[in-house]
Amino acid sequence: MSELLRIEALSVGYGAGPVVHGVSLAMGAGTVAALLGANGAGKSSTLRAIAGLEPAQGRVVFDGQDITRLDAAQRFRAGIVYVPEGRAIVTDLSVAENLTLGSYFVDSRTRAQRQQMVLDFFPEIANRLKAPAGLLSGGEQQMLAIGRGLMSAPRLLLLDEPSLGLAPLLVARVYERLARIQSEHKLSALLVEQSFHAAAKLASRAWVMRHGHIVGELDSVALGSREGRQRAIDAYLGARAEAAQAAHA
Repeated sequence: MSELLRIEALSVGYGAGPVVHGVSLAMGAGTVAALLGANGAGKSSTLRAIAGLEPAQGRVVFDGQDITRLDAAQRFRAGIVYVPEGRAIVTDLSVAENLTLGSYFVDSRTRAQRQQMVLDFFPEIANRLKAPAGLLSGGEQQMLAIGRGLMSAPRLLLLDEPSLGLAPLLVARVYERLARIQSEHKLSALLVEQSFHAAAKLASRAWVMRHGHIVGELDSVALGSREGRQRAIDAYLGARAEAAQAAHA
C-alpha cells in the first residue's frame, strides 16, 4: 500500500498559543483514518492545517510531494478536499447548485457523471435538486456537503465531524454510505470525530488526540477489538475527566 499523506511535527497556534503540538502521522492511499478526541483536543485544527486553511509549522507530504508551502487553493487542486464541521452548505442555493460548486472547474459532461454518482450514493437528496439547500434536514445537509466534496473527485477527503448534530440513526446512515463509497471507489479519507463508535465502523487506523498531542494509536485490529476500543475510550474519557476537574477547581 502506497503512502498518501504524511505530516511531520505539525504545530498550529493562535493568539493564545499553540493548540496542536508537533503532531506526526501517516496514512496509505485507499484507506480511511480518523482523529479521535474530545472537543478542543486539536483535531479540527490539524485537519484544517492539512487543508492549508490554518497557518502551521512542520511538514506536509502528499503522495510523495512536499506541499508544506502550498496554499489552500493549490492543495485543493492537488486533490485535498475539506468538508467543514457544521456542513457549511450555501443555504440560499439549490441542492443542484451546491453540487455544482464542488465541480465548477470541470466540463458539463464530467459534472453530470459525478452528480449522478453522488445521487446514487445519496438518493435522499436526488429528488430535492431544485429545493433550497437550507430546507433539507440535518442528515440531508450532511449528505449534500459530502456529495459536494465528492464532486471534485478528491484524492483525499478531509471530513470534519460528519456526525455532529445528527441523530444516531442518521449517523449510521451517513457512515453506511461512506463505507460503500470507500469500498466501490477506494476513497481515501481522514475524518475527525468525537464519536469513537461511529469512526471505528469506517476507519482502519485512528489516532487519539488530547490537548493538541497524539496520546494513542490504533490499527485495524485494535479498532475491531474490545481491548483496543477501551484504550481509545480511556484516552478520550481522560480528556473529558480533566476538563470536568478543571471546571470544578
